[in-house]
Amino acid sequence: MKEAAFLGTGNMGGALARAACRSIGPDQVILSNRTRAKAEALAGELGCTAARDNREAAQSARYLFLGVKPHLMRGLLEEIAPVLSPGQVLVSMAAGLTLETLAGWVPDGTAVLRIMPNTPCAIGKGLVALCAAPGPAEEHGPAVEKILCAAGRVERVEERLFDAFSAVAGCSPAFIYLFLEALADGGVLAGLPRKQAVAFAAQAMAGSAALVLESGEHPGALKDAVCSPGGSTIEGVAALERHGFRGAVIDAVEAAWSKSASLGKQ
Repeated sequence: MKEAAFLGTGNMGGALARAACRSIGPDQVILSNRTRAKAEALAGELGCTAARDNREAAQSARYLFLGVKPHLMRGLLEEIAPVLSPGQVLVSMAAGLTLETLAGWVPDGTAVLRIMPNTPCAIGKGLVALCAAPGPAEEHGPAVEKILCAAGRVERVEERLFDAFSAVAGCSPAFIYLFLEALADGGVLAGLPRKQAVAFAAQAMAGSAALVLESGEHPGALKDAVCSPGGSTIEGVAALERHGFRGAVIDAVEAAWSKSASLGKQ
């Protein structure tokens, strides 16, 4: 039996499958997808195995990573339930679906964990939230962390905070790309060639984020350090404030958090 199966190889499932192949080796990974050709193409790229269907994948690995949309999860679990065996572990990456809900859709005693990854996991720079229900399922946390370690940071997060995590870390790459694109547009307006404007904006964002993580300084203090009295930076900050930049970002996180919470109630 292989160590990990990824049922669903879309953006997130595919990103984590790539990480797993780096972490535990492609010989320990099997893939399945609703469109079999998609799983076969990714398996060919990574050197792992593609299953004929979800049931074959579910029978072939100990840890089953479920990478389907929330509204498709129950159908997937009903499909694979007849072939599950004792000792197998389900790992859901569906937003909004609680451990309690998931446990109600699988055979009694099946260990269930939840993860919430973000897209930078595809290049090993991501963040993955992980939780398990109190009890036997918790003992599988270290194995899941090992499988996903090449995705980036794997952090234990209380389930009650999963929707907040999703809004701040899962959805925010889209917000960040919007900001990056806008920075680049500003650079083009100021005369930079488009390719350079994008590269400069991306490097500035990556370096700024790294400085927060490595220095431990509050972002506000790091912002203040860039803002010389009467200088160009504080002029730009004032322009952002006049247009409600911080309020817009907070509203975006709140909207994403609210939507994520609602997904489990549909």
